[in-house]
Amino acid sequence: MVDNVAQHFRPNETTFLNLAEGLVRQVLDEYRPVLTNFLNPREIYIVKTLVNQQDDLKTFEFGGYSGAENKRLLIAPSYYQPDMDDFELMLIQIKYPEKFTVLHHSTILGTFMHNGIARQSIGDIIKGESEKWYFSTTKTMGTFILSHLDRIGKTKVRFQEVAENDMTVLDDEWVIINTTVSSLRLDSIVANGYNISRSHAKEMIEHDLIKVNWATINKPDYVLAVNDLVSVRHYGRLKLDELNGLTKKDKWRLTMAVIKK
Repeated sequence: MVDNVAQHFRPNETTFLNLAEGLVRQVLDEYRPVLTNFLNPREIYIVKTLVNQQDDLKTFEFGGYSGAENKRLLIAPSYYQPDMDDFELMLIQIKYPEKFTVLHHSTILGTFMHNGIARQSIGDIIKGESEKWYFSTTKTMGTFILSHLDRIGKTKVRFQEVAENDMTVLDDEWVIINTTVSSLRLDSIVANGYNISRSHAKEMIEHDLIKVNWATINKPDYVLAVNDLVSVRHYGRLKLDELNGLTKKDKWRLTMAVIKK
């Protein structure tokens, strides 16, 4: 299965392709649903590409709240109808003295990594209204965090499980842009999405200010693909939604969603 589709993906995605193919094979062999760890939008796209080759399988996805970017995927036989409990998720609010302390996404994630928590066990880390912070996690890891952790960085905190309707999340305003670019290089698309010079985009990439799918990329010629999520420090985020073919002058027509800070 992977051999047939690998040509459509990057060489550095082969390891994940093999993992995804193994999950699909497990569902086919055991004819029961299989739950993934948290996947980013690009990984979800890869899994769905594999699943769509199978007439008897389908996928369901949930990240703990409506609009989540990182989600767990349930790969299941076509007969299966899931409920929310099948995703084994927990939403947690970080309680801390907001008037005296400022938390950052990087500090929260860094604390989890420092405590040996795998990135795939943590979904979105979300800043809400009034400096409130939330995150989604697997039920198993959430139970561990609630009982074992009491700090984010040097800040004393308390973790509390919450329901989705308890969250006060700030809505991100994605703007859909249809444009053309000379190439799918990272520097070209960042420059186009934020109306900055390509040299400035290149400089930011080389100074580790840009991430693709939450991994720092320092190569300006890195080629983007559908469903890649790009975080640009001080500017915002963009996502490559669709490739719409080439123009007569061999430029790419594409659709991307952009959030500007």
